Amino acid sequence: MPNGKPAGIPCVQLMPDLRCALFGRPERPLVCASLRPSAEMCGASRDEALAHLQRLETLTAPRRA
Repeated sequence: MPNGKPAGIPCVQLMPDLRCALFGRPERPLVCASLRPSAEMCGASRDEALAHLQRLETLTAPRRA
């Protein structure tokens, strides 16, 4: 996604089984390759993990003028 990915929108590389189609490939974006999941990030369920990612996206979103 050349212009970034809005919060709440699945990545275009997300496969139906929720795996990344670019995992381990050189064209995988650096931001994805540098992400290091932690117990805090993953939580106890998929819903908790998605909520954490939403918070990260909100906190790191560019400010609008």
